[in-house]
Amino acid sequence: MTGWVALLRAVNVGGNNKIPMVELAALAGRLGLMQARTYIASGNLIFASALGEHDLRGLIEDGIEAEFGTRIGVLVRSAEELADVAACCPWPERAGNRVVVLFTDVEPSLDGVRNQAGEVLALGRREIFIDYDEGMGTSKLAVPAAKSGTARNMNTVRKLAELAGSLI
Repeated sequence: MTGWVALLRAVNVGGNNKIPMVELAALAGRLGLMQARTYIASGNLIFASALGEHDLRGLIEDGIEAEFGTRIGVLVRSAEELADVAACCPWPERAGNRVVVLFTDVEPSLDGVRNQAGEVLALGRREIFIDYDEGMGTSKLAVPAAKSGTARNMNTVRKLAELAGSLI
């Protein structure tokens, strides 16, 4: 059994693609995912399973579509991988709410990045680390990889790694 986190893409808790987190956790239980729970209302599902990443992604995406009537992209990471991402943060001294991890399912690239001002970017294995320096609110940064990925700030990444790690 492995601890996992599913990161849902483009989930809006108040409008389009609305998926209540309580209902997501209940769905995960019906799908056979063990100890399923969510963390904050932004599409983070923590659970344990003996299935692999590819099978889990399909199971969760299909389950969400059947239950909520919309196809949502899902990125899946093991507790170990999330812990590695947190440990490899290039700017550990920066505030966790200023550093964002953009998760992708392909080798990341900085091709096409536009409007970079004070932001600093670094590549990981399947993620792009972004230091927003002055915050995301005024940033005009455009990262093409974001179209198929999903981002979480470093505080959230650390907490998800901790929660998923406790399931192992």
